[in-house]
Amino acid sequence: MDYTINVKGRLFDMSKPQVMGILNVTAESFYSASRMQSEEAVHQRVEQIISEGGTMIDVGACSTNPYLKQLTSEEEETSRLEMALAVIKDMNVQLPISIDTFRPKVARLCIEKYRADIINDISAGEDADIFRVVAETGTPYILMSQKPTLEEIIMEFASKVQQLRDLGQKDIILDPGFGFGKTMEQHFRLLSQLDKFFVFGLPVLVGFSRKRMIYQTIGGNADSSLNGTTVLDTIALTKGANILRVHDVKEAVESVELYNAMVSAKEE
Repeated sequence: MDYTINVKGRLFDMSKPQVMGILNVTAESFYSASRMQSEEAVHQRVEQIISEGGTMIDVGACSTNPYLKQLTSEEEETSRLEMALAVIKDMNVQLPISIDTFRPKVARLCIEKYRADIINDISAGEDADIFRVVAETGTPYILMSQKPTLEEIIMEFASKVQQLRDLGQKDIILDPGFGFGKTMEQHFRLLSQLDKFFVFGLPVLVGFSRKRMIYQTIGGNADSSLNGTTVLDTIALTKGANILRVHDVKEAVESVELYNAMVSAKEE
């Protein structure tokens, strides 16, 4: 799909698949190796994402781990993000920075104070104020659905995309929500139907990285799910996925390179 998003006045080309590296500034993430809780750890993770070929960075400070009894407070999420974004600002990182939050006040702070480039919202705008924040600031928005079936997700996307368009939102990325609100069978059925989401003419992000749909199918745990992640990422690429959101950047980049080589050979 030939598509660009406007990142602070700079057009970011998404005609080829992108790899979004995950930077978790949490103590609760389901994948323990991804937890970065100090300035030094954040700095090292950012350098790793860049050196391994990542083209976007997604910073999250409020874990959606389903086993948590209580969500991170807004104050704690804000504090963690401010620490990480200050480090990223000092590093003069040129990659688009996405903020994984569903809270409008957090989103606005990150955009206005730290010039965050994208808002990644797992709640599909449960608090409608977040739609106004991204529209008013001209910030690209990732719209994720927790609905379980293709038909329900399509209906939700149609409604929410129209709400965003009515507010003047231009750049929207769709995320079917793998790992959220679905049974194992529903996850894999949606993967087989991934190409159906391009009816909207918008880029699609997928996030399988080390999630339960992998290790509950083949055994193991999050720590042993790298190979399964790579397999699902590769399947998603063949279905047209535009962004792979991953913990393991190097392996995802290699998948994209091999996929691109196949596409180029096919076009000759």
